Amino acid sequence: MSITYHENNNTGFIEFDQKDSKVNLLSAEILKELAAALEEARRKPHLKALVIASKKKDVFIAGADIKEIEGITQPEEGRQKAKAGQGILNKLEDLPVPTIAVIDGVALGGGCELALACQYRLATFNEKVRIGLPEVNLGIFPAFGGTYRLPRLIGLPEAMTMILTGKPVDAKKALRLGLVDRLAPQNGLDRSLNEFIEDILKGRIISNKYARRKARGLPAFLETSFLGQWLIFRRSVQSVLKNTKGFYPAPLQAIAVIKKNFYLDRTKGLEAEARGFGELATTAISKNLIHVFYISEQCRKLTVEGVSPARIEKCGVLGAGVMGGGIAQLLSYSDIWVRLKDINYDALALGVRSAAKLYRDAVKKRRMKPHEAVVKMDKITTTLDYSGFTNADIVIEAVVENMEVKRKVFRELSAAVGPQTILATNTSALSVTEMAKETKDPAKVIGLHFFNPVHKMPLVEIITTAHTSKETLASTLTLVKRLGKTPIVVKDSCGFVVNRILLGYINEAGRLLEEGLSIVAVDKIMTDFGMPMGPFTLTDEVGLDVGSKVLHILEKGLGERFKPVDIFEKVCARGFLGKKSGKGFYLYQGQHVPNPAVTAGTKPGDGAASDNEEALRRMLYLMINEAARCLEEGIVDAPGAIDVGMIFGTGFPAFHGGLLRYADTIGLAPIVAELNRLRDKFQAERFRPAAYLMKLQDEKKKFYQ
Repeated sequence: MSITYHENNNTGFIEFDQKDSKVNLLSAEILKELAAALEEARRKPHLKALVIASKKKDVFIAGADIKEIEGITQPEEGRQKAKAGQGILNKLEDLPVPTIAVIDGVALGGGCELALACQYRLATFNEKVRIGLPEVNLGIFPAFGGTYRLPRLIGLPEAMTMILTGKPVDAKKALRLGLVDRLAPQNGLDRSLNEFIEDILKGRIISNKYARRKARGLPAFLETSFLGQWLIFRRSVQSVLKNTKGFYPAPLQAIAVIKKNFYLDRTKGLEAEARGFGELATTAISKNLIHVFYISEQCRKLTVEGVSPARIEKCGVLGAGVMGGGIAQLLSYSDIWVRLKDINYDALALGVRSAAKLYRDAVKKRRMKPHEAVVKMDKITTTLDYSGFTNADIVIEAVVENMEVKRKVFRELSAAVGPQTILATNTSALSVTEMAKETKDPAKVIGLHFFNPVHKMPLVEIITTAHTSKETLASTLTLVKRLGKTPIVVKDSCGFVVNRILLGYINEAGRLLEEGLSIVAVDKIMTDFGMPMGPFTLTDEVGLDVGSKVLHILEKGLGERFKPVDIFEKVCARGFLGKKSGKGFYLYQGQHVPNPAVTAGTKPGDGAASDNEEALRRMLYLMINEAARCLEEGIVDAPGAIDVGMIFGTGFPAFHGGLLRYADTIGLAPIVAELNRLRDKFQAERFRPAAYLMKLQDEKKKFYQ
């Protein structure tokens, strides 16, 4: 049994402790056990209260069983599953005695909904407490009563935010919202629980859970008037469309369901919720987002078997530019001491200012308090020499992308640090193996490729050489996960994975521009597909000089197919470097429009230019082909690593499931046929299908088997 029931002093306790699992999940089987425990409690007239708790460390209930959601194939099946869960939580809500959820850790999805069905909620000060409804990230919405109960408990505006973003809240914010009724220390929790029950029984807490929160001023007006409620729903739709561009149906359908069931009784409201859930659970988008969840979780749980990682508490960062400052801030935010080095005070000041600005922004957005920002900022110290590096657990190099400079840096580092220090490079394309040759112990050298901006981009490529030790990899993996990033492990190779796949796509966009398609047209083709920005907007964000430099590295290492197209070279030579120079493919001074100087003097295409559909296939299929080469060369060991890299490193639309999941959906045979057609049409070897792609096609397999 995963659920046990016992009594103590006329208080019933239902405790979750799912067998053979680190977390508790509300699977169909667990829900049946819960129903039986609730029935047992209902038959006990002497009970004065019922407590629901977890015996798992740092976990209340992590949510429903995603595998069961993934297996739903018909809308009616989804509706029935939702109705079953709703019925059991209704029994909990309807018990005649006070019911209390004790939350000492994660309470997400169905776990949050179970807590909402209780009359009271007691959470701890445990920093692991996270309460929320993340279902939209799986292409669905809460269906065990979450859309009905949460708006009534914490108010319509806050509930809409939680449901539509899927972002959980910590214990302090949960208390502020009225999502929990009281916070208690972990130590002495039993005593705090007894005091809480005593206060309930003596009427010191309002018994109606929907009446405890008191809204005032404008929030009160918005929540209690039809006009205010209409405005909230309208603005919610506008916000969702702005953020998702309409590609994700779940948030929009969640709004429609809440807008309906907010004015209905529980029976009719939950029926609307169940019906909407059934419709969403069968969509291809939901299946793709569940796939993304699985592969990203696999990356987040990467470990090195048989190796104990070293604890990293002190870090050196070499190079105080935008990247170095961003890395230093990220480390200090995770309570790691940072020694930031550069060659002059002006450079150090730039890095410190970059880190300080990120902390100021966090305070401004109320993500942390001013004194917390000061404490973390104080963990960054600066130096012009290598003092303080000897005892560093890891040093991350983030100097200019030049191999000779990096070789020199690694020679110096090798002489300056202790034998325990890991030496990591933040290079985006250069050989980590070559840098390792300059060190005393190549086993301690690894690549650690952060993406810009460091504090926002969730991906880190970890690059291993033939000499990188398991201990070095294990410690680096642990660090990346501690920083809250998603790692993919990549073998050392030119451009690694993300930039190698991305730059071929960017280069093809340049060819389309040369052939006569406009800057705006090419960008629109890709944003209509679902990319967050088009290739030329992205190039301006990164910097044309950076992109051109990486393309030359790829051309040298991988051949002619990565030779930068002429338009990139010309634009870069004229100083149009993108946003940082005020001009790139677009103008950034005043009105945001295409830069007329970029295409001045060029002639319209001669007929070879693609239509929009062919242009889309050219850019996408080149990426798929390059990804196949990466698998063929063993640079990554699974297609999931590539899809995680492209989604979290480039913004490839998650609703497509990732680049290679998208390829499987299209079918490899049509992709191979189109690559061959393009190769013949343009007499271009870059379209030659990779041997790995041909092999999969011949064997009638997919990337994901």
